[in-house]
Amino acid sequence: MQKLPTFLKGILYLIIGIIVIVVYGLSIQVTKPDIQKLVTSLPKSKAILSQILTPDLYEASTSETLMLTLDFPAPCGSAAEEKPIESGPRIVATPGCASVGDTVIVEGFELGKKSPVGLRWILSDGRTLGVKSFDADADGHFLLEIAVRPLTTTQDGKPPQIEAEVSLLSKHYVPSQVLKDVIDAMYVTILMALLATTIATIMAVPLSFLASSNIVKKGPIGTAVYYSTRGLLSIVRSYDALVLAIIFALIVGFGSPFGGVLALVIITTVSLSKMFSEAVEAIDPGPIEALTATGANRIQVVWYAVVPQIVPDFLSYIIYHWDINIRISTIIGFVGGGGIGYYLSQKINTFEYHKVGTALFAIILVVMALDFLSAEMRKRFI
Repeated sequence: MQKLPTFLKGILYLIIGIIVIVVYGLSIQVTKPDIQKLVTSLPKSKAILSQILTPDLYEASTSETLMLTLDFPAPCGSAAEEKPIESGPRIVATPGCASVGDTVIVEGFELGKKSPVGLRWILSDGRTLGVKSFDADADGHFLLEIAVRPLTTTQDGKPPQIEAEVSLLSKHYVPSQVLKDVIDAMYVTILMALLATTIATIMAVPLSFLASSNIVKKGPIGTAVYYSTRGLLSIVRSYDALVLAIIFALIVGFGSPFGGVLALVIITTVSLSKMFSEAVEAIDPGPIEALTATGANRIQVVWYAVVPQIVPDFLSYIIYHWDINIRISTIIGFVGGGGIGYYLSQKINTFEYHKVGTALFAIILVVMALDFLSAEMRKRFI
């Protein structure tokens, strides 16, 4: 083959350079990078990342619950005003009485650092009307404005009460409810991946033999079976796991782990079938020819000549796909497939970034543990 003249090489390189510049120019035009917006968004991203990097892992346990009540005549003069307490855990209303539609300032004092508070009305007939739940500040203080409603008026000389339920926190810490919820969701994700991988393996083994040319591609019927199986696997592999997860979520309901399992089963089955079939086609034909020469039937040839050669590869692929399915399950959950991904998407949508951080922390730990576990299993069994 003759070498191109130098000037033709230069022209060729110039054309290639122009094509590369055009392609990257189109890429920039399509993606529309906005560096200015990125820079201006840094303060917002800093606030989000700071919350994500402080996951909600533990909380102080409750040592005691205080019920603080305060009589509040409405309107003024309908009952005697309660004399406010001067010290200790207490709530104070300013003014001490009011009419319907007025706004009252309710303050709490000496309630304990960051103590959870539940504020509510106790009506004259004994019923309750919730106002708000919140935490006191670092000094055990809170200030809240509430409105006097027609329901919160004095009836038959009995005034309504403002009640604060205060949970005093101890110095002992326990796993937070968020961490418990994340562990439950992660548990579901792991079992989703395990169940899907198991079902997919059972389905993939016979399909892999049907898609192996050295096993079934013999005669017109075998050839038809081979190409039909290969074609089916190629068609199904063209569908992404997220697309299938959305379809099954629409069928069985968003947030249902069953929808995620169905999507994983289909994707894993076709993937394992292809990898298994390639392992079968790569075996040493010697044992097959030897058994065939002795008069063994097709099933005996597969069982004694093929299976012993493919078991190590099959185990490796199964472990590998279980590891992959744990990661995919997280993404599938975002589109309604259940598990930790569904939990994560809910918390992102509600801007609860501390809880997002807890979920991400759990995902990282589980993935690292599974990486180690799968490596050890390969060492022992393969």
